[in-house]
Amino acid sequence: MTDSTETGRHSTGMARRSGDPNWWRQASVYQIYPRSFADADGDGLGDLRGVTAKVPYLAALGIDAVWLSPFYPSPLADGGYDVADYRDVDPRLGTLDDFDRMTQALHAADIKIIVDIVPNHSSDEHPWFREALAAGRGSPARDRYIFRDGLGPDGSRPPSDWVSHFGGSAWTRITEPTGEPGQWYLHLFAKEQPDWNWEHPEVRKDFETTLRFWSDRGVDGFRVDVAHALAKDMSEPLRSKPSVADELTPVDGKDPLFDRDEVHEIYAQWRKVFDEYDPPRSAVAEAWVPAERRPAYASPEGLGQAFNFDLLRADFDRRAFREIITNNLGQAAASGASSTWVLSNHDVVRHATRYGLPAGHDLGQWLMGDGADPEVDYEAGLRRARAATLLILALPGSTYLYQGEELGLFEVADLPAAALQDPIWQRTGRKLKGRDGCRVPLPWTSAGPSFGFGPDGAHLPQPAWFADAAVDVQDGQAESTLEFYRAALRLRRELQGFEELTWTDGSADDVLHFVRPGGWHCITNFGRSYAALPAGTCRISSGPLRAGELPPDTTAWLTR
Repeated sequence: MTDSTETGRHSTGMARRSGDPNWWRQASVYQIYPRSFADADGDGLGDLRGVTAKVPYLAALGIDAVWLSPFYPSPLADGGYDVADYRDVDPRLGTLDDFDRMTQALHAADIKIIVDIVPNHSSDEHPWFREALAAGRGSPARDRYIFRDGLGPDGSRPPSDWVSHFGGSAWTRITEPTGEPGQWYLHLFAKEQPDWNWEHPEVRKDFETTLRFWSDRGVDGFRVDVAHALAKDMSEPLRSKPSVADELTPVDGKDPLFDRDEVHEIYAQWRKVFDEYDPPRSAVAEAWVPAERRPAYASPEGLGQAFNFDLLRADFDRRAFREIITNNLGQAAASGASSTWVLSNHDVVRHATRYGLPAGHDLGQWLMGDGADPEVDYEAGLRRARAATLLILALPGSTYLYQGEELGLFEVADLPAAALQDPIWQRTGRKLKGRDGCRVPLPWTSAGPSFGFGPDGAHLPQPAWFADAAVDVQDGQAESTLEFYRAALRLRRELQGFEELTWTDGSADDVLHFVRPGGWHCITNFGRSYAALPAGTCRISSGPLRAGELPPDTTAWLTR
């Protein structure tokens, strides 16, 4: 029995053709968190010159594009997602000339560049926010942000009970230029990240200027942070407008803060900007919305693609993977976009660790215990991580890889409290550790003061076991996770065809099997016993095979 799923007759088997306007549809994209990738100047922070120095590594890996997390001037209240200047480079990370040289080096290696754009909020050190504070109540400068009077006779209570994503109230009260307690401003994240007022024409125009600024410098696409939160209903009374977040957002588009229908008017205008370029600039939305709301963000008239985060929250389970894949291919077909597949990123516990813990375990609680209870089954975690990666690399659509997963890195769960940088740690009263454990600087060499990350130390402490996972240890070793990723990415480009798959349901209950055009079979064994493999030539597997059989927690690609 088979079930065919078609997401569009788009073929990007030659995704790296520089002039192909559809290069993004089935691209392999590698996320770089620049402060933790490579440090060229020895100050402990990764930088743009560090990225440029590693372009040969990226080219050898076989990716189609780099997604660069924020590199803009920032006081680092939230790892760079608090932007003080959208059209410059943080001096600690380099200069605009460094950015241009990095872009040229990537393009010379036939690698596209996608940059993060952070449109929901700025840093409180942005010149416009400083102007708003100085200008006083009722000034035009304050209208670019969301300021409101407080409740109560003295205005001492926040305008609503909305909660920040990082804990505590989403409102902070300011001191007016007169020295008196004053208005409150909205921040859905840290208090150092005031939300923009997207009803203001100057805000809209300034972001269009930013999109053109980076596009003119050769940027090929944009990852849009918190894409679902720009449009807000700020009509009074705010206290009568309860809000929920993330996957709980209602499907009617009526939440006051998230996923409002009006947000797509903003992205329709952005699409006009993207289409000024040849080829048009791509974009992908980070939109934590119900599945049925995702296609609107991915429409050709909008951003063109939206992240599917479903696998970030799924156990290593056949039924869960099958359902998620089927649903997302259907959404892609509905929007005319291509699917996106993600197992790790800068905001979540690394998937090699997740798969080594008991299914459904509370990751926040586990992090608070420094990763000691329960202990991670590292062997099983890495085995399943490799199997899941090979599975998603075979799917139609774009695959987003996170730096270090090609080394088989696990979460660094035992970072000391004094080293933690994520604002979640302080904002929750030290009840949640946050995301630092997946942002520890990469190990490039098995020796040295920072395992080759830079000539001196690293801004987050690296564990001793990084020595065994370093690039120079894995390079050239046939069974290493690094060489596995390189081989899989090379083969993916060779086999990639039309955005279609056909499910094959004649396999065992714990086996997931689908076929891509050209006779490319992907088979994953989620079970505990060996499974029979169909006839064909095995092109790659995530672990060793036994004659004619697929071991548990293993994926294989066959061709016929």
